[in-house]
Amino acid sequence: MAVALVTGAGSGIGAAVARCLARRGDRVACVDVDGDRAAEVAGGIEGSIALAADVTDEAQCENMVAATLDRFGDLDTAVACAGIEKAGDSLVFDIDTFRRVVDVNLTGSFLTARESARAMTANGHGGTIVLIGSINSKVVLPGTAAYASSKGGVLLLGQALAVDFARHGIRVNTVGPGVTDTPMSADSLAHPERRARLMSRTPLDRPAHPDEIAEVVAFLTSDASSFMTGAFLPVDGGWLAT
Repeated sequence: MAVALVTGAGSGIGAAVARCLARRGDRVACVDVDGDRAAEVAGGIEGSIALAADVTDEAQCENMVAATLDRFGDLDTAVACAGIEKAGDSLVFDIDTFRRVVDVNLTGSFLTARESARAMTANGHGGTIVLIGSINSKVVLPGTAAYASSKGGVLLLGQALAVDFARHGIRVNTVGPGVTDTPMSADSLAHPERRARLMSRTPLDRPAHPDEIAEVVAFLTSDASSFMTGAFLPVDGGWLAT
């Protein structure tokens, strides 16, 4: 039985990924900066554990992987879903906020992947790692300098780690969600004009459900994708095709 660690598992795409991997039989460590939210999700997944960790903190990332190994004895899959989004005019955008967005989205993805890969290699086997990018890994919208910079970095980070980890039998791929019905997007989707603007760029004319992103993550962490590494898979309703 495989073991998976999912960051950002307290809500949105992370929670959907945790549930999806559990349905296929994985034992799951649900990690979130909000321990109560992680516990709520883990409470609905038989055999899972909840861990509180800030993915920007190196020691906490080490500890979340160590706790997963202590509970389950191994680690086969890691999915870096933890992320934040802050928008604003670049002329006045607060530098501390910019740094925080990059730290959570990019540095947090690196630390999650690195600590997970260390555990996989120490246990003498390969594994799979999935990073969560965005359509903003490829294109930008007004006011997204911090978020797009971080997610563009995640795309190249995934490719770099795929090259570095291949000799260890660890595959690394990146998923690029489009507009997805999560708490992070709730305000925009609830605003009629903003929703219409977003849907006008989405040929399928609707937001994704988090489960639709999770199913692609499940594919990338399965043997069905055994010859895929360094890939970027948009799950965006056609946004990047327009």
